[in-house]
Amino acid sequence: MPTVAHPLTFCVLNEKWNKYVPAALIIVFLISRIPGLMPLNFSMAYGLAFCAGAFPKLLRWWWLALAVLTSDVLLNHYWGYFTIYDYQMLNYAAYAMIYGIGRLFRKRRAMWQMVGGGLLGAIVFYLVTNTAAWMQNPFYAKNLMGWIQALTTGETGWPQTWMFFRNTLLSGGLFSGLIAAALRSIEPAEPEPEEAEEAEEAGEGEEEKAKA
Repeated sequence: MPTVAHPLTFCVLNEKWNKYVPAALIIVFLISRIPGLMPLNFSMAYGLAFCAGAFPKLLRWWWLALAVLTSDVLLNHYWGYFTIYDYQMLNYAAYAMIYGIGRLFRKRRAMWQMVGGGLLGAIVFYLVTNTAAWMQNPFYAKNLMGWIQALTTGETGWPQTWMFFRNTLLSGGLFSGLIAAALRSIEPAEPEPEEAEEAEEAGEGEEEKAKA
């Protein structure tokens, strides 16, 4: 007769994966930040920030914050900087906004919604960081046309900003979908409404017995 795995064995294995999968995602993110490995602005950070909000019990926000901060310090040292510069603080604010968007998707777990939320987070990151660049950079005129230039063509001598936006958008949607799928595969199943009501009624019955 075929051997059937005991449900308790599956639960133990699932608990282990609950630790391994998020840790593996963070490690892959750190590896992806090696200079030259990924196209400009093609990053897992947008998807991780979004999914940290959507799956707060599996992907802790402070894990991602520590990974981003540590890798930023190392990259700054690699490029000749020795501290976190001001513009990066705006990036962190944008990541916090993406995390907040992810929190809105905690109960909306359809895959197309998760991908859409990741795309929305990528758009927010692009608008926040490029608007900040427009405000701070004296190259841009401080009017509507200057803001549009900051969002589309960018500064002379640099790649056009719409190319950065393309990579931000693609990576935001792609990694949000992949990361959400990985986290959903290890997420404990929520009880059906009828099962939840029965469990609640059973708990109330036990309380009444205890009082009696």
